[in-house]
Amino acid sequence: MRTPLARIILFVASFILLGVALQAGSKLVFSWKNSSYAGNGFRNILVLAVNGRASGRADFEDRMVKELARPGVTVVQSYTLMPRPDATPINADDVRGYVHDLKFDAIVVSRMVKKEKKTTYVSGDDFPFYPYYGTFYGYYGAIAPIVYDPGYMRTDTEAQIETNFYSTSKSDGELVWSGTTDTLDPRSTTSAINGIVKILVKQFEKDKLI
Repeated sequence: MRTPLARIILFVASFILLGVALQAGSKLVFSWKNSSYAGNGFRNILVLAVNGRASGRADFEDRMVKELARPGVTVVQSYTLMPRPDATPINADDVRGYVHDLKFDAIVVSRMVKKEKKTTYVSGDDFPFYPYYGTFYGYYGAIAPIVYDPGYMRTDTEAQIETNFYSTSKSDGELVWSGTTDTLDPRSTTSAINGIVKILVKQFEKDKLI
């Protein structure tokens, strides 16, 4: 049976660890909008995920289409027009042909620019029963920045996605918007994709691209 002091220590440690866990997820770390672009919102958009496995690209494109779709806006997944297996790029002339024939006025293209795992040794510290352990607020004020744990190896997974929004009004396309998202320790590929796409589309709306 835990003593009252042990229960306090467990509560504080759990509270601090919860705060650390909430830092995981996706965030927009950079965005840029072309101030010289004079066009209005786009109505016929092609979504293109460039790299990764075919299933992952399809999941990303499906989610982006779902989030971008709204009355008066048509959004199309590239894989429905130009299916390709893993590690097989689309021929640029084929893309140009589809954009021309189907009259897409914008292309949203995303690619993973970084995915890495970092392993860090977290050392444990001994906590003798200093005088401040006698009261909760004395204890909390002293150890809140620190969480006791035995030494262990912590592995963090970080993925970075670059997304560019192009207008097709010019023959070679014109960059209208660019952004980078970072994802830390995604629970799953699906949850990571959902988080990234929601963040991107929210910023598209804010910047009046849609």
